[in-house]
Amino acid sequence: MVIGWKLHGDGRTPPPGEVVRPDERLSWPRTAGIGAQHVVAMFGATFVFPVVMGLDPNLAIMMSGVATVLFLLIVGGQVPSYLGTSASFVGAVAAIRAAGGDSATVTGAILVAGLVLGAVGVLIHFVGGDVIHRIFPPVVTGAVVMLIGFNLAPVVATVYWPQDQWVALATLAFAVLCAVLLRGFWARITILLALVFGYVLSWVLDKVVGSITSVLPGQNLLDASGQPCAAEGPYCVATAFAHDRVDFSSVESASWFGFPSLHGPDFKTSAILLALPAVIALIAENTGHVKAVSAMTGDDLDPVLGRAIAADGLGTVLASSVGGSPTTTYAENIGVMAATRIYSTAAYYVAAIVAILFGLCPKFGALVAATPGGVLGGITVVLYGMIGLLGAKIWVENRVDFADPVNLVPVAAAIILAIGNVTLQITDDFPLQGIALGTIAVLLGYHVLNAMRRPSGAGGGIIAPSEKEIGGPVRHPKKDAPGTEAG
Repeated sequence: MVIGWKLHGDGRTPPPGEVVRPDERLSWPRTAGIGAQHVVAMFGATFVFPVVMGLDPNLAIMMSGVATVLFLLIVGGQVPSYLGTSASFVGAVAAIRAAGGDSATVTGAILVAGLVLGAVGVLIHFVGGDVIHRIFPPVVTGAVVMLIGFNLAPVVATVYWPQDQWVALATLAFAVLCAVLLRGFWARITILLALVFGYVLSWVLDKVVGSITSVLPGQNLLDASGQPCAAEGPYCVATAFAHDRVDFSSVESASWFGFPSLHGPDFKTSAILLALPAVIALIAENTGHVKAVSAMTGDDLDPVLGRAIAADGLGTVLASSVGGSPTTTYAENIGVMAATRIYSTAAYYVAAIVAILFGLCPKFGALVAATPGGVLGGITVVLYGMIGLLGAKIWVENRVDFADPVNLVPVAAAIILAIGNVTLQITDDFPLQGIALGTIAVLLGYHVLNAMRRPSGAGGGIIAPSEKEIGGPVRHPKKDAPGTEAG
């Protein structure tokens, strides 16, 4: 059912071995407690990613709650899941801003990507998921996820890390130690703990050591003659100046209660092309999450897979239409369900309401937005690298065979095109660059080469034609499922 839940047993914590199904609930106080766990689980990434993308974290938190309610209604309460801020767009947003795009351009590109994701969900609902797996086999999906993450390396190196390299290094070290040494719930909020650590460290250094001299994006803008200028560009650049690591002036002036600032989207073709590759990552992510929930609940959720993907796309459209961040189903909250064995959608409605209330506190948003650049430098090293390695995880889990050049060559070319941020200038105002170019390269390259594959499988190898490498031939005979062969 959509709204309305049966009380599970006497409403108390279920005995070992029992589960609380999506259409059931515990007593409302216990349901509120589970909902609070879901808020904590999603909170770190849901407000860190907007900060990294230069969007309003308050609005992101609030719209994540709204999008979650929309998602639960569309799937009819059959898929318990929370929609937090998506990391899949971080690379595209960095590229859009590097090309001079503002927040309106960013949210316009994300909105179009959300519409495409919604349309894909509708398609899957009517024709089934097999067609999507044929178009986006694991070798392609993994490559796109990898290049989205690794394309962000220059952002760390040129924007965040130089602002305060020692705080960045300390924050990075703390995040790594937390990820390795902590267990259970605490391990799931490693990024949040690292952000708090770096924030406090920066504040202490301001008090003990004093201010730091570094470049802050968009501040202390000077032209070639050293005179102040208004708009950042080729002849007006941010220059180094002495400043505190933590600036609480905006926090002090912010009110405790108020509506987040909204803005409308602006649509530019070049920005949209940069954002569209994230749709491939979101299809894979949503499919994996629905399969995980299905395995935990024992329900066959394939009939609602299309609706779940469409709901995620519509959630992104709704959020970005008012200036918010893109959304996606969260593995963090699936982890909470796995630990508690409580799959009640009532807890997700509670979490959504709490998130909406958090979003109505501007002072909290100003505190998050004041996160020092050095802290973001340390966090993003881990964060961006983890996004990239999720692509490798897709390859490993699907046993993609990179001894086959049909898999190897397009992926190799695409990753270099994306990491190097290579630009193909189609026309004067229509460039294909970085993520967009890499995605097209791997998608077309794989399908064209696969169509040209010789039936005998005796094609030329990468090292030497028709020769064998250690461990087997360079190109194997025809397999059952191209792109998912065992190596």
